[in-house]
Amino acid sequence: MPSSIGTESQLWVTVLAGGIGTRFWPASTPSRPKPLLSFGSEQPLIRDAVERAQALVDVEHLLILAGAHLIHPFRAVLPELPKESFWSEPAARGTGPALTWAAHRLHESDPHAVLISLHADHHIAPETAFPPILRRAVDIAIREDVLLSIAVEPTRPETGYGYILPGEPFAETDLLEAFRIAEFVEKPTETTANGYIAHGYLWNTGIFVLPVARFLDEVRRHAPEIARSLPYLDRGDEAGFFDQAHAISVDEAVFERSDRVGAVRADFRWDDVGGWEALSRILPLDSAGNCVVGEAHTIASGKSIVWAEDGPIVLFGVEGLVVVRTGDVTLVASRERAHELKQLLAELPGALQGTPRRGAGEADP
Repeated sequence: MPSSIGTESQLWVTVLAGGIGTRFWPASTPSRPKPLLSFGSEQPLIRDAVERAQALVDVEHLLILAGAHLIHPFRAVLPELPKESFWSEPAARGTGPALTWAAHRLHESDPHAVLISLHADHHIAPETAFPPILRRAVDIAIREDVLLSIAVEPTRPETGYGYILPGEPFAETDLLEAFRIAEFVEKPTETTANGYIAHGYLWNTGIFVLPVARFLDEVRRHAPEIARSLPYLDRGDEAGFFDQAHAISVDEAVFERSDRVGAVRADFRWDDVGGWEALSRILPLDSAGNCVVGEAHTIASGKSIVWAEDGPIVLFGVEGLVVVRTGDVTLVASRERAHELKQLLAELPGALQGTPRRGAGEADP
């Protein structure tokens, strides 16, 4: 493990990698979920996340949490990781139960362990800015015995993200860098989000630093949806734990309720690559505002997102579309409604929509 982290064998990183990514349909499917797609680099998202984790820990302290059906394809693209790095989640119950399960297992072998939780579908730039922020967050989490989120400055009134209102700094030396969370809120309306930005709220990235002993204590104190199932883990019955625990995010179960939470402000650019619209934020645009992946020709067309992985696509005289061509399905949608793909899939025949199967703490990214 890199000695610069300062926690030696205490530090672990888990990558939550179970989301199917319905808002990236038809490129993302149950057999090829979103973490196996490539956005903004020449490699799949899951590898980007793993390389991010390897800047913090050695592979022996890197865990991939996913549903059983995803373990084989993930191992195929991550052959350097030992099989022990892949933890098969018995059922999809959201990030709350998933991280509780991981923390409990780590706590059994080391009560002083610290867990960094990453997602397999984040875009961060520049990558070099990531490790120093996380190292600082680990130091503060241990020093203050708190749970920390990494927060970033909002760039738009996003209604799908969580927002953090900074409170008092932990210490004078922290200044505006690290602070207690005065308020933690989820997915506001656009009007409310604009108000949050005006009043200095930050985005919650969903990247967490969790001293496992403190985290489990806060689960017991504030998250009855999970805590009542902990006896199953105590006696080694992981399937029973997942069967009984309610589906809930760690944000809602712990961070919105606990007074032992804080945040560290990051200066890197961050995006939750949640749907087709995200490509226009993380990839270059042409002079007409088109975002193109693959072989595509946009003639007298603008402000469209085009994904061509199975032959060329030609756009002529149109604007504001999302056009996706895969080996099985071609999607043409208005850009303003592309975020509704989850609802669309519910209306399609089963052979087209597939069977959404999720794991690794994600109810639906």
